Amino acid sequence: MSDWNVVITVREQKYQTAWQHLQAFGKVHRTDYYNVVTLEVPDPSSFTERLAQLCAEKPEILNILSRVVPAQAVFSFQTPEEFEDKAREAVLRWVPDLAGKSFYVRLYRRGFRGRILSPEEERFLDQVLLSALEDRGTPGRVDFDDPDLVIDVETVGNRAGLALWTRADLARYPFLRVR
Repeated sequence: MSDWNVVITVREQKYQTAWQHLQAFGKVHRTDYYNVVTLEVPDPSSFTERLAQLCAEKPEILNILSRVVPAQAVFSFQTPEEFEDKAREAVLRWVPDLAGKSFYVRLYRRGFRGRILSPEEERFLDQVLLSALEDRGTPGRVDFDDPDLVIDVETVGNRAGLALWTRADLARYPFLRVR
């Protein structure tokens, strides 16, 4: 599995067009998963801004790219237990950002079928965060309807990427689509 820090889901029959557009941002990688490519960019934050600018100039890009997730933290894993340990460590870095706020964790898993179960891992990470927030005296809450923040966890094979998005980020970047 190649290194990556962005996961892109491409709309039906738009794979080649997406590939051509994405090459301008970094190294594009094929995956073993239908309509999913990964991208290796120098800086995910500046990539997000550059892609937003491109979408503003060429709105048709949103008809090519179904979901784009620039990861703020990435790691490789070999077992479900290693995934859980590393995911816990990664999300705990965001406890100060989540203090007193509403959030939820969303996991999009590709690979490890039957070994990593998205709903169970989402609940596990939600509970890790709720516990850490309570321990700090800054309780948060899980809210699926209108959260202040969303943690998006993406796996492609044995590699995972995580991102924390605010409500404003989700409104500003229509390609994130975490729900």
